[in-house]
Amino acid sequence: MTARATRVTVWNENVHETTQPEIAEIYPEGIHGAIAGGLRDILGDRVVVGTATLADAEHGLSEEVLAATDVLIWWGHIAHDQVAEEIVDRVQRHVLAGMGLVVLHSGHFSKPFIRLMGTTCSLAWRNDGDREVVWTVAPSHPIAAGVAMPLVLDRHETYGEFFDVPAPDELVFVSAHDGGEAFRSGMTFVRGRGRIFYFSPGDQAYPIYHYPQIQRVLANAAQWAHTPGERAIPEVRKVERRADR
Repeated sequence: MTARATRVTVWNENVHETTQPEIAEIYPEGIHGAIAGGLRDILGDRVVVGTATLADAEHGLSEEVLAATDVLIWWGHIAHDQVAEEIVDRVQRHVLAGMGLVVLHSGHFSKPFIRLMGTTCSLAWRNDGDREVVWTVAPSHPIAAGVAMPLVLDRHETYGEFFDVPAPDELVFVSAHDGGEAFRSGMTFVRGRGRIFYFSPGDQAYPIYHYPQIQRVLANAAQWAHTPGERAIPEVRKVERRADR
């Protein structure tokens, strides 16, 4: 029996690309377009990819869209406060019921991620275009499969510790920066029945999502975060005593 293709929705606030010509030059089809294209190139018929943006009706994340999404990829930066609470509630509910969530870069400050982590998700940052070296610390993890060790970004924004998130279930990548900062740049979490992966590379001012190795990480993450089966939120339930006990 052939496995069904993973249904991915790439969400992007799409503000920088529509207001800053220099960002639009890097991502003429939007960050969401670059990510979606990379997924299709690597996974082929193993994935069906749709996109959604902040300006769409219901931010492109209607109940019908999320019900038909196995994995939601989220990129946001300067418009976190514009995401409606109703949509945050909806995303949280679907993650708890089994939808995968991949949160990228400044999405650490997105409403859905903060809600699901239960912490401030604050971190240290600066943007001097330093080199970032992404080290794989869990080489057997599916998300690390086929990823260069190390993965080198010649220029990127710097993120540093302390990163205020709960202890992850798995630490997959750790980044080192030329200025001396270290950062837990790839972490997994489980919330309810949903798998979550946070991956920090991807500032809008750099062509990060055009890099084949970054595309490989995201393709791996989309497949890992897909949990097959009926979607249902875990709930309190009364059960009968088993007859065989």
